Amino acid sequence: MENEALKTLRIGIVSSRFNNKVVNELCNACIDKLEIEGVLSNNITHETVPGALEIPIMLDSFARKKKFDVLIGVGAVIRGETYHFEIVSDQSANGLLQLQLNYHIPIINAIITTNSSDEAFARTKLKGEEAALGAIEMAKLVKKYDL
Repeated sequence: MENEALKTLRIGIVSSRFNNKVVNELCNACIDKLEIEGVLSNNITHETVPGALEIPIMLDSFARKKKFDVLIGVGAVIRGETYHFEIVSDQSANGLLQLQLNYHIPIINAIITTNSSDEAFARTKLKGEEAALGAIEMAKLVKKYDL
């Protein structure tokens, strides 16, 4: 996507507050990379929700508005001692997949799943930047074929 086109790219981001320190680093890396690539900060809408399972419903609200070119879900699910980790990981990912198919809008899954906080912090910068680049790439591809 040309730099001029990036200036009009509209991005919606929903991040969770659970595991807030990890998610903030991840989200900041994503937003910083979007801006470095040429996306205007006033074209980025960011909302927070309690946890990863709430991300899909807020992204659904964004998708219904039909004002975004691409959406990004940002969160961190860190393995604990119970099966809850698998439920949250699987269902949040499934929710994002269903939304992008239902609304025909690219949704980047930046909900990281790790075994520990150390693993999560080790991935925040890279995964945040990858989410930003993935969002730009997918917006470009969808626009190319939806003319």
